[in-house]
Amino acid sequence: MSILSPATRRPLFSHALRVRWQGTRAHKSTLPKTVAEYLQWKPSMPTKGIEIDGYIRSVRAQKHHHFVSLGDGSSIDSLQAVVPAEQAEGLTTGAAVRLHGYWVASRGSGQSHELRVQKATVLGASDAKTFPLQKKYQSPEFLRSLPHLRPRIPFNSTLLRFRSEVISSLTRFFESRQFVQTHTPILTASDCEGAGEVFGVSTVDESPRPDGETAKSFFRRPVYTTVSAQLHLEALAQALGNVWTLSPTFRAEQSDTPRHLSEFYMLEAEMSFTDDMESIMSLVEDMLKHVAIELHDTRTVKEMSSRSAKSSSDMVPTDQVERRWRGLMAQEAWPRITYTDAIDALKASNESFEVKPVWGQDLRTEHERYLAAHIGNGETPVFVTHYPRSFKAFYMKAAANDLGKATPGETVECFDLLVPDFCEIVGGSMREHRLDNLLESMKLNGLDTTSEQSPDATGSKKTVGNNLDWYLDLRRWGCPPHGGFGLGFDRLICYLSGVQTIRDTTAFPRWYGRCDC
Repeated sequence: MSILSPATRRPLFSHALRVRWQGTRAHKSTLPKTVAEYLQWKPSMPTKGIEIDGYIRSVRAQKHHHFVSLGDGSSIDSLQAVVPAEQAEGLTTGAAVRLHGYWVASRGSGQSHELRVQKATVLGASDAKTFPLQKKYQSPEFLRSLPHLRPRIPFNSTLLRFRSEVISSLTRFFESRQFVQTHTPILTASDCEGAGEVFGVSTVDESPRPDGETAKSFFRRPVYTTVSAQLHLEALAQALGNVWTLSPTFRAEQSDTPRHLSEFYMLEAEMSFTDDMESIMSLVEDMLKHVAIELHDTRTVKEMSSRSAKSSSDMVPTDQVERRWRGLMAQEAWPRITYTDAIDALKASNESFEVKPVWGQDLRTEHERYLAAHIGNGETPVFVTHYPRSFKAFYMKAAANDLGKATPGETVECFDLLVPDFCEIVGGSMREHRLDNLLESMKLNGLDTTSEQSPDATGSKKTVGNNLDWYLDLRRWGCPPHGGFGLGFDRLICYLSGVQTIRDTTAFPRWYGRCDC
């Protein structure tokens, strides 16, 4: 009988409190649900009434029994099922199956328990001869040509579970800091970075016709896929206080490197009523330390470090990945260094850089790698602050001084976070909240600050604000000092997992020249 009386029994009570046994048969509601749960379940007596769903990873056929390796995405390890030969019809690699039987101690050394199958049902057949995912080693390049099937590879499904757990950890962190999660638009009329590397949005009807004419535009002005949620987050921050979002962003960069995607996820946050960039950097540091400390000892992270010899050649060595985690979890505060001091340190080094470090030019990857290795001793991340105004975005607040040091030119209150090996993963700044200063900055960056004329639905001219007028309005009516940051989420996953390229951290990567499905 139930250990809870009918009066006290509730669906939300602990799963463990609802265990009921009838001899060696367990109620379905008390049984494990996933392969991962079964692999952790080690009853002392055989248990009947077991039902497991999953996909066949491999089959080893013998005269009387077939040994099936089953996975369902919940674990990098497979569950072994022993199937009588007469029940094994249709059990081929890639098939979706439902297996019924006994959960018993295993006679082999691969796992403590195994499933002795009494009935096997094929729910989705698979032709093993044509199924492209085989048990043998397959290179990342080959798997990228199969984005619709690649997640079935055990390590790739583990990586996707890790993404999910990082998102959950970040959500808990921001909830603990009273940040409000928001949803910002994908389509926008504003180019946040002002670099012009945007994808334009139009309908098929707007394509040029044989007669040379084009249909009326769907929107009244040019519209793009967003390159950043920042500008819209600033608007929301004036209504909600501190806000954050994790959303897809798009860059039409013709970059074919392991660190760039055309579609990627950015975690962005804005803090209202703050006039100190130190508080923003501290938020970034606390956030990443929280994620690392909370997830370091989880099963998923441990699974990512279990690799075959061949797959290890495509990954960063496990000891190097562990050093990255330790660096994020370090108790001491991460080093801060100004751009000016960074240039001085680069010049004073004995390194032979391909591009000579010069004040007024952005840091190259080789420069960032040196700074992360030497300022942070190759362990902790490093904040580089107060970059020259000349190559930074228009919305960044001009620095009153460069921490009291003379500089060859104007700087802005901004920072990049550099991590060992991988370089920059976070960028942030104080935003220019004063209208006149923002207008001046826009002019210096060649951005139009006047209104434009646009035809309305009747074809007559109608005055509308330019695509940043609404952003200027935020400064006209109660704009407090504020600032924020953006984290390259896919880069963070790449850094913590040891995957060599950002293309392998997302399920369906898009990069220059490639959008396969």
